[in-house]
Amino acid sequence: MSRRDPAIAPHLDATSTRSGVSPRALFRTFAFLEAATWAGLIAGIVLRGLDVTDALVRPAGGVHGFVFLAYCAVTVFVWLNQQWRPGTGLLGLLASIIPFATVPFELVVDRRGALSGGWRLGPGGARPRGVFEHLQAWVLRHPWLAIVTALVLVTAVFLVLLWVGPPVPRGAAG
Repeated sequence: MSRRDPAIAPHLDATSTRSGVSPRALFRTFAFLEAATWAGLIAGIVLRGLDVTDALVRPAGGVHGFVFLAYCAVTVFVWLNQQWRPGTGLLGLLASIIPFATVPFELVVDRRGALSGGWRLGPGGARPRGVFEHLQAWVLRHPWLAIVTALVLVTAVFLVLLWVGPPVPRGAAG
């Protein structure tokens, strides 16, 4: 008996991109990377707290911040494709701010079948409805241009956030 909920992931026969990257593979990759960069950031903070070195916090924080933004973008992209309920998508985004929570979230949604299938709006797939689905269909039809555009946008947001500064200045947390 399958634990797959057809209301959550009805797209088992959907298309994939030319690169062959499925929604499941994309989401799993970024869920793992987000958790891994949490580990690097926490290790840097612990080493700083132990007065071993302060040198790791800034690069680990930068990498984590970049991957955090990318994970959030991927979560929204997969959420739209898989037609997750709003609570599922919001929980996926919330998981990104809790250390290591993206991996258990990914495991649960995968076990429920919410990452099954291909890209429903890809070439030869369903007809897009609304602005967000049209944008997603364009991304799936032009993956390399979309990747470059996404990297530019995530980098721009990242640079603005670097300019604003860290969420908690050194010495303010205790």
